[in-house]
Amino acid sequence: MNLFKLSIKYLKSRPLNTLLNTILFGLGISIIVILLLFSTQLEEKITDNSRGIDLVVGAKGSPLQIILCNIFHIDFPTGNIPLQEAEDLTRHRQVKHAIPLALGDSYNGYRIVGTNHDYAAHYSAEIEEGRFFERPMEATLGANVARDAGLKIGDMFESQHGLSEGGHAHDAIKFEVVGIMKAGYNVLDNLILTKVRSVWLVHETHDEDHHIPEYPEIEGNQLVGDADLQGADSTQEITSMLIKFRSPMAAIQLPRMVNQNTSMQAAAPAFETARLFALIGTGAEVGTWFAYIIIFIAALSIFIALYNSIKERKYDLAIMRSLGAGPRLLFLSIILEGLLLTLGGCLVGYLVGHITVEAIAIALPEAARSGITGLVWIDKEWYILPAGIILGIVASVLPAITVFKTDISNTLSKG
Repeated sequence: MNLFKLSIKYLKSRPLNTLLNTILFGLGISIIVILLLFSTQLEEKITDNSRGIDLVVGAKGSPLQIILCNIFHIDFPTGNIPLQEAEDLTRHRQVKHAIPLALGDSYNGYRIVGTNHDYAAHYSAEIEEGRFFERPMEATLGANVARDAGLKIGDMFESQHGLSEGGHAHDAIKFEVVGIMKAGYNVLDNLILTKVRSVWLVHETHDEDHHIPEYPEIEGNQLVGDADLQGADSTQEITSMLIKFRSPMAAIQLPRMVNQNTSMQAAAPAFETARLFALIGTGAEVGTWFAYIIIFIAALSIFIALYNSIKERKYDLAIMRSLGAGPRLLFLSIILEGLLLTLGGCLVGYLVGHITVEAIAIALPEAARSGITGLVWIDKEWYILPAGIILGIVASVLPAITVFKTDISNTLSKG
């Protein structure tokens, strides 16, 4: 007797119940898969993008907003900081190096970042085509920017004020695309990199010919002595600095010094990203418990369906027993039915979960820019399958036990 074929036939004999139980179980599994894919990928991106940055110094305001804006580029700046004060901070003995950022404009929703070559080097960026920016109004594009905006080497484009599309265009002066970076699957993929002085230039008033002033090129990429910033007016401003500590003691001394003795605000990525993880974790936990409730209801439904099916099949089971089928064989057949239902639900859940996440990534540009995709497999997903198998066994055990209690002669006599 083939137990697998027997179980399949019994499930086919009740197609609506089988379909309902599979879909219900799969719904719970898919919610867990979706939450795992989103939370895990977001945490990985947050960790990768903030790695190696010990402190972000910006204008007074929310530390979390400073982190979201200057590391992940998904929020607006809290303001600007004086260039002179920023340069003074870089001379502090606890500062190993600092990367300047000048924000404020965008192109087609992609942020333009005024900085130096250290910023690209921090993320180990490589050039796919062209080169990195060298002079004012030269721009190097992230992989996603070049693809979505359709820009290529030599193209000219105008920046727009703000981060969203439709902002005021700075049409008096244009950027030239001189390079496109390889996809690094980090925040650089969604950025347009240029010199800090480029950001200043687009906000200055120019003559009728929109002449770009010439500035001497001085070697060096550090903030102090940077070719982009050397000789700049002391009244000029930048948006923030990304700082690397020289020693662990700086984590205690430097933030307090900045917040108390300067007009700037210091925000620690480690602390603020921990807050982000807590927020993400809270939402994911609520969704996970909701999925657990659905899975429990599905398991209960499987239990009820199997229990009722045994009542309906008492006569068939009695005949099988009289023909030589032992109670253990029938017990295993009921367990196998429960396993097939839960395995089917797990497969449906995996499929629906991954398709849903990929569909969201396609439909929402923000999700795609964050690197969210349904075409990956998270290690934690491996735990779902054995958990589903155990649940299927548990839901099937009690109905299967009733097989042992079946009175063959009494059942056959009643017909």
